[in-house]
Amino acid sequence: MKEIGHGNFQRRIAIMVGAGYIPGLNAVILGAALAAGKLGWEIVGIRDGFDGLLYPDRYSDGGLLTLSPELVANLDPTASGLLGQAPRIDPFHVRRVNDDDMVEEVDMSDELLKRLKKEDIDAVISVVGGRGLSILFKLHRKGLNAVCVPRSIENDIAATAVSFGFNSALSFTIEMLDRVRQAAQSARKIAVVEVLGDQAGWLALQAGIAVCADAVLIPEIPCDLQTLAARLKDKVTPRRPYGLVVVAEGAKFLEDIQTQTVKPSVNSLKASLSPLATGDASDHVIRKSGQAAETVATRLQLLIAEETFPLVLGPWVRGGTPTAVDRQLALGYGAGAVRAVEAGSYGSMVTFVPPDMKFVPLTDTINKIRTVPSDSMFMQIASSLGIFLGREL
Repeated sequence: MKEIGHGNFQRRIAIMVGAGYIPGLNAVILGAALAAGKLGWEIVGIRDGFDGLLYPDRYSDGGLLTLSPELVANLDPTASGLLGQAPRIDPFHVRRVNDDDMVEEVDMSDELLKRLKKEDIDAVISVVGGRGLSILFKLHRKGLNAVCVPRSIENDIAATAVSFGFNSALSFTIEMLDRVRQAAQSARKIAVVEVLGDQAGWLALQAGIAVCADAVLIPEIPCDLQTLAARLKDKVTPRRPYGLVVVAEGAKFLEDIQTQTVKPSVNSLKASLSPLATGDASDHVIRKSGQAAETVATRLQLLIAEETFPLVLGPWVRGGTPTAVDRQLALGYGAGAVRAVEAGSYGSMVTFVPPDMKFVPLTDTINKIRTVPSDSMFMQIASSLGIFLGREL
């Protein structure tokens, strides 16, 4: 490495974006590019996750985009991702077709590190979710100077109060729930709306509070559907002939937990198709999106004899324009990641701990889920508003 001034030895860094789209990714890139430019560093973007380095022949620019001052000056922080995303970013398990025309997984992590060294890249800033953090930790242990930026629609990344992308998803979810409430009121039905949240219920809980839903079902609290039905019976009256139930996609049901004494075996074919596959034959074997809403709507209709209709917001909340909060957060995370590189805080994640940006070791974030605690302020608010949270608290 060559000294470039500012008491540093970093002269060329890269930034990449993990799998999955989130509004405002360009703002993270912009924040990092502006901060790097102020230090006199060169910064390049890796196309489509790590594909730009692993498959440079696929790209006219060799898979690396120089974030020049001219490009940065015209970069729209609200536009779609400048660097793109790969469906998979794991260089330890890269799928390719072998000489026998069979799909196989190979470890290309060493090849990736060689390419980074060849391109004279001293550190990599990675904008990734929970699984991406684990991958970057493994690469860091193999020698990569890595700094991560947390991004999560579900706000489930440990060691940070707010992940980039959550506020935009929350705002859009609230807007859609307001529309659903109006439709339910007009149609005189009970709407059951499924939102993202496989392991953590932050999105469902905070959005449900904002629209004063009748019930919010989250993964942290197994729901007693019998009690939910009784609560809705009291609320759905001739003067108020509608209801709104918000359910996270990972919601659990007390009845299922009590009756499931033995975990069903998983068909090997289904298991190979999806890690979420179960032994049940249904429309939700490959993707379970919609399963929670359908389960709640069907069982409620049987229990209270009121017409229900399930809706799924799911991936729709991943599009659109970032909120003002996420734009500011994204710029802060991008600039903060460059500060972490400047400080030599490798193997870390930039974390927002209001009012500060801090750097925490990746070991504090991986294999952990930021779930809603039972004594959360949002739990208390929901209870005070009369929102049913799956069981009596």
